[in-house]
This record gives sequence, C-alpha cells and structure tokens, in this order.
Amino acid sequence: MPDDVILFDVRDGLAHVTLNRPARLNAVDPVAIARWQELAHEIAARDDIGAVLFDAAGRAFCAGGDVLAMSRLAESGVGGGSPAEVVRGLADRIHDGHRALRESTKPIVAAVQGPVAGGGLGFMLVADLVIASERATFASRYSDIGLTPDCGVSTLLPEAVGVRRALELTLTSRTLSATEALDWGLVAEVVAPEALEARAREVADGWLAGATHAFGQAKRLVHAGRARSFQASLDDEAATIGASIETADARAAIARFAARASR
Repeated sequence: MPDDVILFDVRDGLAHVTLNRPARLNAVDPVAIARWQELAHEIAARDDIGAVLFDAAGRAFCAGGDVLAMSRLAESGVGGGSPAEVVRGLADRIHDGHRALRESTKPIVAAVQGPVAGGGLGFMLVADLVIASERATFASRYSDIGLTPDCGVSTLLPEAVGVRRALELTLTSRTLSATEALDWGLVAEVVAPEALEARAREVADGWLAGATHAFGQAKRLVHAGRARSFQASLDDEAATIGASIETADARAAIARFAARASR
C-alpha cells in the first residue's frame, strides 16, 4: 500500500500523522482511506506510542472525502458492488479508523493550518484537542454536493458545539473563521500561523513528559462515559484510579506532592 498519502513517523513516544494529498486539499481517496484505517489500528495497538500529533500538508487541513475519486470508483462497479455499496464500504473503513483512535488511550492533538470542510470536520474532531491557525476556516458543504454527513460528523460535531450550532453549520452554507470556531468550542486554541507547529508539539510533548498513563486513561474515561450509565462510569473510574495509583508515574508524582506538602 502506498504510504506517502498519509505520512507516519514515531519518535520518542510521539506518533506524527500527516495527511499528504495537498493538491486535492487532503481529501481522502480509497488509497488514503485504507492507509488511515491501517494506521489507526497500529497507533491504538503500539505500546511505544504515548501521544499523537495530527496535521496536514499544504494550505488546507482536509476537505473530507475525494468525491471525484470515490464517484469514479462507484461508477466503475469495481468488486461488483452498486455505487451505494462501494461508497458505504469506503465510509465504513474511515469510520473503523476513527473508532480505533477514539477508543484508544493515546491523546491526540490536531494542528489545523487551513480550511476544513465536509468530512474533514470528522477527521479533525477525532483529535482530543484542536489547535487552529488564524488562517483556518470551517464549513460543512455536504449539501453543496447533495450528500449527508459522514466521517463521524453527525456525532462529533454536535458533541463539540451543541446540536443547534451543528445543525446551523450542516444545514446552511456558513463558514466559520478560526475566531468563530474558538467561540463555538470547535477548537481549543487559535494561534498565529507561524506558531502552530510549535504549539501543537508543545502540547504533545507535555503529555509525554507528564503522567502519560493517566492522560490516556482520562481520555478513555471521558469518551466512554457518554455511551453508558452513570453507575458504569463510576465503576470504571474506581477501577481505573485504583490501577493508576500503582503506576510509576503516579508514585513519583505523589512523592513530589508529599515532599512539597511537608515543607
């Protein structure tokens, strides 16, 4: 499988994932979709990865699915499926990758340098923390091509901004500026374009330098809590904090806290 459509590197515990189809505004085609699914499961499974930095090459972050490439594939009848079956199969592969990353214990920071549209919103919101450049913009655009949300947008977008604002973005042609996205809660921070890479790396390095196990488990607990009863979440929290107190990170941090408290 070509690996240049999405670049991947792991160094000192940090996985760096870069969408790399700048000529197509980093819209994902079938090859990139397969690569995304593969990398998502690899990241989730690898013990040597403690955090993920997610970014994109070129002027845009992600325009979602490459509609032309997927349309050509659907019309060709490759694999004997109908257009609906082909497109659904591609969406299922994207969604499987998204699920693997969301359910993993690897905190993800996204560095968004430019426009995000359609399913690109879903790719961006797989991250746990989004930092945007002042040049970034955010739009749905699904209705422009007669399609409905995919890439997790129908769940991830209202989770980030609330149902009413999610509907406004998906049912109109509105485009949000970076400042508006910050106000809506779509992104966590807006920085100057030249500061974006360093700021995102600072966040990821902070996770790696701190109690990495605790950060990962905190992410898992927060995401899992939305889909189960309060009691189930409480039980999971109790079990997880019990296990956490036995980790080397926790022992060292508690010892430092005790030393400060005894002064």
